[in-house]
Formats: sequence, C-alpha cells, structure tokens
Amino acid sequence: MYAIVGILVVIGAVIGGYLYEHGNLALIFQPAEIIIIFGAALGSFLVASPSKVVRLVVKHISVIFGGKGRSKESYLELLSLMNVLFMKIRKDGLISIEADIETPSQSPLFQKFKDILFNQKVVDFICDNLKVIISTNMPAHEMENLMDVDIEAYQHESMIPSLSVAKVADSLPGFGIVAAVLGVVLTMGKIDQPPAVLGHSIGAALVGTFLGVLMCYGFVGPMATNLEHQAKEDEAFYSAIKVAMVAFVGGAAPQLSVEFGRRAIPGKERPTFNELEAYLRK
Repeated sequence: MYAIVGILVVIGAVIGGYLYEHGNLALIFQPAEIIIIFGAALGSFLVASPSKVVRLVVKHISVIFGGKGRSKESYLELLSLMNVLFMKIRKDGLISIEADIETPSQSPLFQKFKDILFNQKVVDFICDNLKVIISTNMPAHEMENLMDVDIEAYQHESMIPSLSVAKVADSLPGFGIVAAVLGVVLTMGKIDQPPAVLGHSIGAALVGTFLGVLMCYGFVGPMATNLEHQAKEDEAFYSAIKVAMVAFVGGAAPQLSVEFGRRAIPGKERPTFNELEAYLRK
C-alpha cells in the first residue's frame, strides 16, 4: 500500500512541478525513449540473471505491492506455536512431536497457526531443527551454530532480489544517456531544419536522461531498498525462532524459552510481556 502511495507522490511531485512552470506534457512523453531505456534495462537483467533469480525477483516484486510484512500479530503467533511445541515436549517427551514435524500440514498442532503454516520456509526451518534435536544430543552452543548457518543461507537467498533490482536501478541512468545520445544523433540529421524543429528534437533527446535518472532514484532504487527491508524482517523472524529454540535446548522452561525469543524481536513488532502472556493464555 505504501509503495503505491509513494509512487503516486513521486509522479505527482515531478509532473506537478513541471506543470507549475507551464511545461508541456506532450514533450516529455517520448515512446521511443521509453522503449530504449526499459527494453535495454530488461534485457541486461535477463542477461545477468539465471532463471532462478528471475523467478525470485518477480515473486518478491509482487510482495512490495501486496505484502503486509511481519507484524506484532505474526510474532505472537510464532511465539505461541513455539510455546505449544515446547510444552508438549516437556510434558510427553521429544518423540511426542515426531508426527507433527514430519507432516506439519496434517498436524492438528500446526493447523492452529494458519499464518505460520502458510509460510513453508518458516515451517521447514522449525521442523528441520526440531528433527535435529530429536535425533541428536547436540549441545545448545552447537545447535546455535547450526541454526546460524541455516539463517545465513536463507538470508543469502532473500537478498538476491534486492541486489538484482539494485543493479537494474544503477543501469538506468546509463541507458538514459544512451537514449539521449541516440536522440542527439537523430537531431544532427535534422541540422538543416528550423530552430523550432531542432529545439523540439533536442528536448526529446534530453527526456532520455530525465527518465533514466527518475526511474533509478524515484522507483527502481527504492524498490530494491524495500526488498532489502523485507529480507531483514525475515532474518529477524528466524532469529527469534533460533533464540527460543537454543534456550529450550539449553534447559530453559518453555515459557522462559519463549521469553528469550520475544527479547530477540526488534522494534515495534515486539509484543510486551503482558501481551505475550495474554496471548498464550488465550
């Protein structure tokens, strides 16, 4: 939602300022410049990106306009799931959750937490590490190192869309110059025309530079930053799971382990102690 609002603000500010000085919108609408800049940017992106990267970027770009990110409610649901798992292990033993983590989609325990169950990567992260706890007698510090490796791998993948879009943004001013140079070349072919014709042609050429810079700093660059923020939000989500699970492996009680996880949540998304306690009771 905010991304759409931001785009409208950028367009409104640029076009509004231009019109305020009695600019002619017809002069800055140059289809040929648009084709050159965006076509070249798309082509360079396809040259630079394997098919996996292309799919990741397309998937994450859609999240910019439709995703809601990690909220306090998301963390409360996560901590509640961790508490239920830890309580079941403490009461009935490690083997009691084996069926739940083998097929979480069919587990009555996981089905209570629909938002978590919908995120396959988070479910895999939780279940894979619980399987390690069940099958090995791993000390807490080694478990933490193992989960750090896992989080680093997730983080590497989640940063790919941001880095790829940032590279496209960096290329746009250059392609704008390419379009401008081609416009100047065309203008030179009209050197025998009246000044009004030459002025219009030069103005059209300069639109290429304008579009390249505007798209870089007004749209595509901010999209890359948005994707980076999403990746960091995911990292914080995994870190909360890691801290809670390591505390439990280290011998902490279920509710104290969940409190460790709560303390790892950054910013306004962190629920208060009382909010978490009330949620767990509910």
